[in-house]
Amino acid sequence: MNPSSSAEVIVAIIPIVGIVMGFAVVFFHLLWSHRRKMLLIQTKQYQTPDFDLDAFSLFAGLILAVVGICLTAFLGIFTKSGLTLLGGVIPLACGCALLLFFFINRTVNSPQ
Repeated sequence: MNPSSSAEVIVAIIPIVGIVMGFAVVFFHLLWSHRRKMLLIQTKQYQTPDFDLDAFSLFAGLILAVVGICLTAFLGIFTKSGLTLLGGVIPLACGCALLLFFFINRTVNSPQ
């Protein structure tokens, strides 16, 4: 076995080890978070977290729309290809949909 083939094996193993370690970190975080919540529920100390859907949809919609506009403009200028523009059009469409949801939700839920 020459040094180059052993180096190739090591280089091939590094991403696999990284993925396994990342999975282990996520798994144990979810497990301990679940156990903590169950313990808080049993002791009647659990409080549900507040989530502001309007603020989230506005924030995420603005970010996605701006990123989509920038990517669409950049890819339109430099590539001039139809399928490549999907890299910018997809976030733009998602951002516009979230902004539309925000405005519709605000008008439906506004007090008359």
